[in-house]
Amino acid sequence: MTTTYAALLRGINVGGARKVPMADLRTLLEGLGLGAVRTHLQSGQAVFRADRGDEDTLAAEIAGAIETRFGFGVDVLVRDHAYLKAVAEACPFPAADLEARQLHVTYFSGPVGPDRFTGIDRAAFLPEEFRLGDRALYLYAPDGLGRSKLAEHLSKRRVNKDLIATTRNWNTVVKLVEMTGE
Repeated sequence: MTTTYAALLRGINVGGARKVPMADLRTLLEGLGLGAVRTHLQSGQAVFRADRGDEDTLAAEIAGAIETRFGFGVDVLVRDHAYLKAVAEACPFPAADLEARQLHVTYFSGPVGPDRFTGIDRAAFLPEEFRLGDRALYLYAPDGLGRSKLAEHLSKRRVNKDLIATTRNWNTVVKLVEMTGE
């Protein structure tokens, strides 16, 4: 059975470092035997179809191919359409009423529980808030991610120290659901 996935690459094409041109990424994925490859933006999203492997196996295969081709390691998460759609539908914030720059999802390589966030004084960051999903964290940052004190605090606390984590704004979350559902 063929499944449609999104590959989320962490930290490429940011500030001129770790460049991975999207045309080259598409060619690389096609060379791995993945089908119907498309990319979204320059910040590391690719959609493809595969009839083999699981999310973790595909992520490792893609990460290895990127390191071989480009000479540097990249963290890769792979998620299927059903999961991406479930994350979007489970959003605990009123996404339709917010600007895309105000709402973000951090996807994790494994489950995240509340114990990772013990000791965070949530009231100190209001009106910014975060809520947890199973392998996702929803962040409401009314002034955007770049000005978010909570996002900065979460990254400094290294709550994801043993997990791969990558964040996407709400427009990208919705677009990936759309692209993987086609």
